Amino acid sequence: MLPPRAPEAPAPGTLVGSHYDHCFGCGPQHPAGLRMTVVAGEGLDVTAEFTVGPGHQGGPGLAHGGLLTTAMDETLGSLNWLLHAAAVTGRLETDFVRPVPVDSVLHIRARITGVHGRKIYSAAEGRIGGPDGPVAIRAQALFIQVKLEHFTQHGRPEDIKKALDDPDLFKRARAFEVNP
Repeated sequence: MLPPRAPEAPAPGTLVGSHYDHCFGCGPQHPAGLRMTVVAGEGLDVTAEFTVGPGHQGGPGLAHGGLLTTAMDETLGSLNWLLHAAAVTGRLETDFVRPVPVDSVLHIRARITGVHGRKIYSAAEGRIGGPDGPVAIRAQALFIQVKLEHFTQHGRPEDIKKALDDPDLFKRARAFEVNP
């Protein structure tokens, strides 16, 4: 049985926003980041987009598999905000179904599939050519809920201070919500 959506969760149809300005996956201030956008769904689901640029190549003209995996991890991690739970990636399994060409947009839909104690299970699909296009990548993940101390004890002190000093309470809370 799935838990209810948290009252503090972003409203359906709204941007989830970056959890930390310098995050490689979603941070607007990371110079080489993916700059993904994530939108809250109606239930315990989100949609996201990642545009594959020339700097994301693995093979000539094709997205690097590690960057595609990062995009899936970022999207799956954003689900935890719907539960208002700080959590980190415990396991991520990725299946590459078809190549993703440079200049294409990866349309990702992710959902929470179960919760058991501190464990949050989730799954996602990434499609090219539109939200209903062919599946290019699938992923399943296990996130483990943690306390704020997980980040404050293991992160670099200057980065922790910067996140905690952010005057935007929403962003301050989100800074400690997804995978380290």
